[in-house]
Order: sequence, then C-alpha cells, then structure tokens
Amino acid sequence: MMSTLTIPRATLDDLYRVEGKAELINGRIVPMASRHLPSTVAGNIFVDLRIHTKKTKKGRAYADGAGFAVSEMPSGRESFAPDTSYYDGPLPASFMRFIEGPPTCAIEVRSENDYGDGAEELLAAKRTDYFLAGTLAVWDVDPQAETIRLYLASSPSEPTLFRRGEVAHAEPAVPGWRMSVDEVFAR
Repeated sequence: MMSTLTIPRATLDDLYRVEGKAELINGRIVPMASRHLPSTVAGNIFVDLRIHTKKTKKGRAYADGAGFAVSEMPSGRESFAPDTSYYDGPLPASFMRFIEGPPTCAIEVRSENDYGDGAEELLAAKRTDYFLAGTLAVWDVDPQAETIRLYLASSPSEPTLFRRGEVAHAEPAVPGWRMSVDEVFAR
C-alpha cells in the first residue's frame, strides 16, 4: 500500500514568517530573489518615485519586497511583491503587516529567468492578476533591452514603449511622475 503525503496549504500567516521576498500562489510560498542589475534598476526607480511622493505628499513608494495581500484570485494568487511599487490607498492597521489590496502601480524588473516564451506567458498572467486585483498600471522593465513597457488596466494588451533618450511615466496611476529612461538604467 502506497501512502500519499499531503502538504498543508500555506497561508498569509505562513508568508509573514518567510525571510526575504516571496509571494503566495495556489497555497504555496514562492521565494523570489533579486540579482545585481535588476536590483540596481529597481533601486533607481524607487529613489526617484520616493522623491516624487515626498514632494507631492501623495501616495507612497515601496522598495523591493513590500507585500500586498489580496483575496484569492482565480489564478490562486493571494499576494504580490513587486520590485518597486506605488500605493495610494489605506494603510494597514498594523504597519508591520502587508498592505491589504493591490499596488496602484507595480514595477516589475526582469531578471535573467524572465525571458523566452514561457516567461512571457508568466509575466502576462501576473499582469492580468494585477489588473484583476485593481492595479492601474504595470511597468515591465527590461534591463537587457533597456526599455520600459507601460501596461494600463484600461488597455492591458496595448503597452506604451519607452526607450533610452525618452521620459517614462505611469499615468494615470502616479500623477505627475516622470523619469528619464536613461536614469532608470544608470549603473
């Protein structure tokens, strides 16, 4: 007789106990690690976005690893941990907890495993989850091509492409914020 081992479904409480960046998807904790170039690019964006929020006194900028808890989605996702994010909504009752709800703008910086057909499908599925949860804009930041694709909930299949020499934005999610693409990819 063969026995089967049933692994208990992970919860948000389990996710709170994880050191480092991770997301909760289909009852599984999925660890995520940032590498040198993607982390540098995400940091550049965070610093600029943080300056904008301090200047405008509107919304909050979050660095890599901030957690956003959402009701379980059809995909099984229950959380997001974007590389950088902007949030303009109610803060959690306990500042030590995840933000309840999606980021207003999510910034995802590609790492070495985020290329190829399979990766494109996963990135598109995550954008779909963001938009279903209520995120208004998603930046798909490509450090290899040095481009930014702005996807909007209002037109999720028609991204705006920003290249070096141009100035990117995240309207309407982050009103008034502009960042030079050259600064995004400054090393």
